[in-house]
Amino acid sequence: MAFDELKESISEAEASAKSYIESSREFYKLKAFKLLMKGITGFAQSAFIAIAVVLALLFLSVSAGFFIGAELENTALGFLIVGGFYILVGILVFVFRRSLVKPLMARFSELYFEEI
Repeated sequence: MAFDELKESISEAEASAKSYIESSREFYKLKAFKLLMKGITGFAQSAFIAIAVVLALLFLSVSAGFFIGAELENTALGFLIVGGFYILVGILVFVFRRSLVKPLMARFSELYFEEI
């Protein structure tokens, strides 16, 4: 009798373990899907915003080049000044890149680990 009860308990434990493993597997599949979809939608939104910003910046730069060129009566000089401004911005971003990356990393890791 005790042997039968022990055998039945072991069978129940085995069934419970299998059920737990299957539930855990399904949970992690859903979790991975949620994180993947959040990443894809975030990337798509970021790409759309980046394209819009780049196009706006392009048109603003062209109009600034023409405006400065008209004021200086030399269109080429206007575009040269706008190009120089972008080179200066690029140098500043390069010099301060580490202080720009740290807050971004902190924010993205906060968003990622909030989901886990």
